[in-house]
Amino acid sequence: MNFTPSIVYWLEDSVYLNITNKCSNNCYFCVRNFKYGLENFNLTLKEEPQVSQVIKELSQVLNRRSWKEVVFCGFGEPLERLNCVIDVSKWIKKNHPIPIRINTNGHGYLLNKGRNVIEELKSAGVDKVSVSLNAHNKEAYDKVCHPRFKDAFHNILDFIEKAKNKMNTEITAVSLPEVNLEKAKEMAMKMDTSFRVREYYSPF
Repeated sequence: MNFTPSIVYWLEDSVYLNITNKCSNNCYFCVRNFKYGLENFNLTLKEEPQVSQVIKELSQVLNRRSWKEVVFCGFGEPLERLNCVIDVSKWIKKNHPIPIRINTNGHGYLLNKGRNVIEELKSAGVDKVSVSLNAHNKEAYDKVCHPRFKDAFHNILDFIEKAKNKMNTEITAVSLPEVNLEKAKEMAMKMDTSFRVREYYSPF
């Protein structure tokens, strides 16, 4: 593994942006609890990168080949840094015709009080949000995700409702013993979004 922390990394045909290690959840299954990174990329940041640094490194990678998408996803919650996401997204859309996705825990409105998060993301050029619901009810969510916010689960549902009317929205859940995937899928169907199961890879 490269021990220099990576801001920009890639998996298959997608480019990923690791802009923060802060997260409003402390999920017991999170890979960062067991590893320094993914593949050969170290995602454990020593400090959060400035917007200019993210753009500089991203610009060097985007021209290497034809990528499928740019994804805000690292060892933290991207919407902890909403302004960074917006500024980088605007730069991408101005300079490259490539879709932008955000992998998020759905706490955007809790993390950015008073801001119209979805509207801002849409205006910046974000095409898709993939929301890690990871549960079928509040009790399961609190058990597996240990959120910082007391009413996180219901706020995530509100985030999804707002997002689905503005951009491509997907709900995901990790295959965990505490999570009823069928019920989670039913929730996604009722909310008129797509649903995807993410496999859980035990570190032990």
